[in-house]
Amino acid sequence: MTLHRFLIIIEDAGSNFSAYSPDLPGCAATGGTRADAEVNMYGAIQMHIEGLREDGLPVPAA
Repeated sequence: MTLHRFLIIIEDAGSNFSAYSPDLPGCAATGGTRADAEVNMYGAIQMHIEGLREDGLPVPAA
């Protein structure tokens, strides 16, 4: 298993928080709290990387 580290940007969206990684276009998550958004983004990154691998695409460098 390869370890990847990606920058995560978390923004206050008023009634919730949104998160994304500039290194993984299209990978985003939301949460009711900052902590929820961070946890949800972790899961989104895992699924995004799995999808890239299944499609035979390279995982971008951070």
